[in-house]
Amino acid sequence: MQGCGHSIDIVTPPPAPDRGLTHVALPVSDLARSVDFYERFAEMQVVHRRTDDDEVAWLADGTRPFVVVLIESPVSHTLGGWSHLGVACGSRAEVDARLDAARTAGFAVTGPMDHGPPVGYWGIVTDPDGHNLELSFGQAVNEAAEHASA
Repeated sequence: MQGCGHSIDIVTPPPAPDRGLTHVALPVSDLARSVDFYERFAEMQVVHRRTDDDEVAWLADGTRPFVVVLIESPVSHTLGGWSHLGVACGSRAEVDARLDAARTAGFAVTGPMDHGPPVGYWGIVTDPDGHNLELSFGQAVNEAAEHASA
């Protein structure tokens, strides 16, 4: 504070510790290529990156305190088959546009399919290492989770 010859240091309290489900980690063979994939098709951005023993990037979509951790390392297993990361889109048209863009870029795409509530409208894009990314509209996961916690 100025004007009276004194200064006041404002102390910011530390952030609250994390609770609950915070992340899922995936091995990737090329970190830059995988970051590009998730930025393009899942609309995520890097919120933390480090280079120590491993190349690591944390990606978030900004809607909740949850990250996908990409770790550059040999890929010995994938989220394939029914295993996948799920990303909700704002409309069926957005699902279609992202699936079309992925297909045009040469990625394997399944769908779109419409299974009605609670599954909704969805499709799968396989990332460069074989992990499945589901793009969906109409699953109402927030509603189900809020109802369960009420």
